[in-house]
Amino acid sequence: MQRSATGRTRPGRSGSADDIGSARPPHPFPYQGSKRAIAGHILSCLPAGAGRLIEPFAGSAAVSLAAAARRRARRFWLNDSNAPLMALWAEILERPEALAADYARLWREQRADRKVFFFRVREQFNRTREPHLLLYLLARIVKGSVRYNAEGHLNQSPDNRRFGMHPHSMRGQLLRVSDLMANRTEVTATDFRAVVTEATDDDVLYLDPPYQGTSFTRDHRYLGGLPYADLVEALEVMNDAEQSYIVSYDGRTGTKSHGRPLPDRLRLQRLFLHAGRSSQATLLGRIRETVESLYLSEPLVERLRGSKASADEVGAEPMKLPFAG
Repeated sequence: MQRSATGRTRPGRSGSADDIGSARPPHPFPYQGSKRAIAGHILSCLPAGAGRLIEPFAGSAAVSLAAAARRRARRFWLNDSNAPLMALWAEILERPEALAADYARLWREQRADRKVFFFRVREQFNRTREPHLLLYLLARIVKGSVRYNAEGHLNQSPDNRRFGMHPHSMRGQLLRVSDLMANRTEVTATDFRAVVTEATDDDVLYLDPPYQGTSFTRDHRYLGGLPYADLVEALEVMNDAEQSYIVSYDGRTGTKSHGRPLPDRLRLQRLFLHAGRSSQATLLGRIRETVESLYLSEPLVERLRGSKASADEVGAEPMKLPFAG
């Protein structure tokens, strides 16, 4: 397991701790499947005083960013099997100024022909895996939708209507993320099972694994898929270890279900989060509400029963927890 621990101390650049804690969470790059829109609801399921929040499938780390901005956890562990993505996260946390400068250079160089330039950068990234190249590509790809081919090469096309985030805005986002999380975040790129086995009683794990139907296809949304049975087996092991965890996995849009619910034998408390209208359905002239399932482990439910944390504390719309009296 490769680790990057950002344990240095340096002065903040985005204002006081109060400013950082109360501000809207920064998000340096778009990422399809990000839980940014419902992060507040998910945070309402974190017990007060959580020591460390662990994301074994970090992706855009939207939940950890929200938890850091709203002071819902003291430390963080970001992991994803996508090694280039986690190398980018390490750069964001450890060298944000240099990363911002590299991004600005690419952003300016694209002006002559941004479509041709995008494909040139994509080819270079697939050879070198350099973090600043990935940041530029994420800022330019269609709908923030990452796709990989069978060889593990990023093969998504650019959104030619946009240049990507302006360098000034990107620098601000990168510095805010680093200020929030750099001194208390561990970054790794390994299989999620190696991460969950190291969780302690003080930790809370938020698992957002690849959705069913998005892996093992011609164009992969994720570098590696995760069979349903493998996830269920891992959750059974976590239950045996009495770990506190939250899982996002299945859901529905309108009357169409996405994925198979997790089995009853796991004894998970299932909640339903209203994630707003489906953007794809809206484009087709339809109104479809997206609902996502959220599963809570028994030890986490017990911690929440004795916790003073509530949805009001994170500014979320009230989500009635099934054990709230």
